Amino acid sequence: MLEPNAAAPSAEDSTAIVLFGEVLVDCFPDREVQGGAPFNVAHHLLGLGRGVGIAPILVTRIGKDEHGRRLLESIQTAGLPVDGVQQDCLHPTGQVRISMDANGHHFEIAPEQAWDFIHAEMARLVALSRRPQWVYFGTLAQRAASRPALRALLQAAHARTFLDINLRDPWVRKDVLRWSLGQAEVVKVNEEELQRVAHMMGQGSGPARQLGERLIHAFNLRQLLVTQGERGVWLLKSNGELFQSGAADTVIEPVDTVGAGDGFAAVFLLGLTQDWPMQQTLARAHRFAGEICRLRGAIPDDASFYQPFIQEWRLEGGTRT
Repeated sequence: MLEPNAAAPSAEDSTAIVLFGEVLVDCFPDREVQGGAPFNVAHHLLGLGRGVGIAPILVTRIGKDEHGRRLLESIQTAGLPVDGVQQDCLHPTGQVRISMDANGHHFEIAPEQAWDFIHAEMARLVALSRRPQWVYFGTLAQRAASRPALRALLQAAHARTFLDINLRDPWVRKDVLRWSLGQAEVVKVNEEELQRVAHMMGQGSGPARQLGERLIHAFNLRQLLVTQGERGVWLLKSNGELFQSGAADTVIEPVDTVGAGDGFAAVFLLGLTQDWPMQQTLARAHRFAGEICRLRGAIPDDASFYQPFIQEWRLEGGTRT
């Protein structure tokens, strides 16, 4: 975990990023770890970007139970603020049971969890008080009663928006996906999700780039980011510019691929805030995601994990390279 008392730029110099959605416990066959894409992305953003004023704020909801107590402790230990973390007396802290076979990871996501009931007015107040430059959100957290909270937050924030699509059956709704795409400036999907999203949105079938162009045009997106696992990533801008980053030079034998996409999203967002060249941003994000695959779990146990990236990318003392 991170050291919460490490020096950071003043509030006036900070870049606030609100991360909305599910914070939960990932239950593997042999262990339980804190997780949820917003928590993972927030943790990486703070771990890497504290020195250049990145200030992530979670907007989520946990139960008043033992899992919730541990999650709240982890959030505080990481140095993340807790003013957007709501507590629920009626619904349990979210849990996801994760299993793995030859086809990859499988996720069993229980219904009626605390993060399904994020309170709209409390989310709005966080946006008004923090005035974020970016709002990160996904599709999974909109499966139930948290949808009005996201709408209220976006209306109050007037921020740039990053949509991280996460299609987990049976919690996939066409209306939620359509609305989310309509709110997004930057959209991240993997290559399988791109085909499915295009089909669900009535964009037909075809080569990946063609589908990307259709989605950008249909929803007025500025950037579409498509991850391809170890084979790399490509990004298409609304003006037709295409950027690609291929497989990493170093072959990584993965220990655990859970959370790799969240690591990628965190570094990509960081690059946007620091005005890195796009090709550099993609390469750095892909490399960082690969390093996450070396871990057991989605986040490191020690802040020293981030230090080589901070030094190489010059993320200390306000230097942006």
